[in-house]
Amino acid sequence: MAFEVQKEDGIATITINRPDALNAFTTEMILGLTDLVKEMSDDKDVRAVIITGTGKAFVAGADVQEMSEKDHDGAVAFSRRGNKMCDAIEQMPQPVIGVINGFALGGGCELALACDVRLAADGVKLGQPEVGLGIPPGWGGTQRLPRIVGIGRAKEIIFSGRHIETAEALDIGLVNAVYPADELMDQARKMAFTFMENGPEALAASKKLINRTMETSLSSGTLHESKLFAAAFNGDEQSEGMEAFLERRKPSFARSAASDS
Repeated sequence: MAFEVQKEDGIATITINRPDALNAFTTEMILGLTDLVKEMSDDKDVRAVIITGTGKAFVAGADVQEMSEKDHDGAVAFSRRGNKMCDAIEQMPQPVIGVINGFALGGGCELALACDVRLAADGVKLGQPEVGLGIPPGWGGTQRLPRIVGIGRAKEIIFSGRHIETAEALDIGLVNAVYPADELMDQARKMAFTFMENGPEALAASKKLINRTMETSLSSGTLHESKLFAAAFNGDEQSEGMEAFLERRKPSFARSAASDS
C-alpha cells in the first residue's frame, strides 16, 4: 500500500509508504495521491491535513527508473500529472502541513513546496537535484521555490542541485520550523489544532487569496480580497466569530463547503 490514511480529531494524516524505494513516486502513486487529496478536499470532517513519509525519506523524488524509460510524450504526461498532484495539494481548502521526516529531494521537495506549511526533522536534507540527471524540475519547483525563497536563492539551489541542510532551510524560509524527529508529529498536530480553532471557511478564503497573490496585480488581488471578505458576511462563521468575541467566549466553528466566490 503506497499510502496510509488516518483520520483523528479532524486531522487527516496521509503517510507515503514506499520505504524500500525512499518513497520515490511512480505514476501510479502520483495518480493515487491526487485522487486521495481530492477526496479529502470534499470531506467536511477533515479540518486539517498532514502529509509525511515513512522510513528515511519524506519523498526522495520521482522514480528515476520509470523516468529513464520515457520518451518526449511520456515525459510531458509525467510532468503534467506531477503538477496536477501538487496543484491539488495547494488548492485544498484545508490547511496542509508537510511533515518532512527525511529526504525531500526533487519531486519530494516540490510536493513539500505545495504544502501550506513545512515542518522538518532536524538533520533532514532538501533540494532540487534534477539538473544532475540532465533535466530541470518538472513538478513546479522552478515556480514555487522562487516564490518562497526568492529568485536568486532559487536559481542557486536549482543550478547547483545541492542538498540543503535544515539550518539553512529554516534561515531562508524553505521550512517554517525544525524539531527533533521524535517531536515532529506532535508539533505538527499542535499546529493543526491551532489552525482548527478558526473558521474553516475563513481559512479556505484566506488560503485562496494568499495563493492568488503571486499570480495577479496588487489591485486585482485586493479587489478579490474585498469580494471574499464581504462574502463571509453571508455565512454563519462571521456571526458566530463576532458574537463570540463580543460575548468574551471561544467561538464554535463547524466546517461546511467553502465558498467558491
